[in-house]
Amino acid sequence: DVCGLPYEGDISGEFECSNCREMDLHFTHARAAVMATGLLLEIIHKYKYNRALWFEPFLADLLIRAAKPELEKNSVDALVPVPLHSMKEKEREFNQADRLSARLSKAVGIQALKKAVKRVRETETQTQLTRNERAKNMRNAFEITGRCAVKGLRLAVVDDVLTTGATTGACAKALKKAGAKDVVVWTVARGV
Repeated sequence: DVCGLPYEGDISGEFECSNCREMDLHFTHARAAVMATGLLLEIIHKYKYNRALWFEPFLADLLIRAAKPELEKNSVDALVPVPLHSMKEKEREFNQADRLSARLSKAVGIQALKKAVKRVRETETQTQLTRNERAKNMRNAFEITGRCAVKGLRLAVVDDVLTTGATTGACAKALKKAGAKDVVVWTVARGV
């Protein structure tokens, strides 16, 4: 119900997976358009790490198709892209979460607060870390910028992939600490 990890078969009652039980996520729920497996994961990696920007319309379309009906039904005041550290953004030359949230913002007519959160600590890449290492790596990594008031707002954090929720959870924690009323998460893909 919270982290969006899919399970085969019916779940007939309340259920908390081991990921949610072991992580302090700080968001109400996370949803993704697709699972991050096989060819799709390869496309996301090429987009993100090899600057294969021609994949962006495809990835954004997946996100928009899944998120738009839910965002329109469940009132959200603004989108918040997960920020990269300035050094990583210079190296990569773009922030995939910014670009995907801008496309989602245009499709649903909800503003994207690109400067609401700042990554204040350069963190190591999460790809090879365990769940606990990811959570530790993200501790105190984000701060609200002060240029953007989030108090009382219902926000949707946007990113490309959610695996354990450590990054989006840390971002949500900073938003909640600044007074956000509710935080949900939308990503293109859900890692397993």
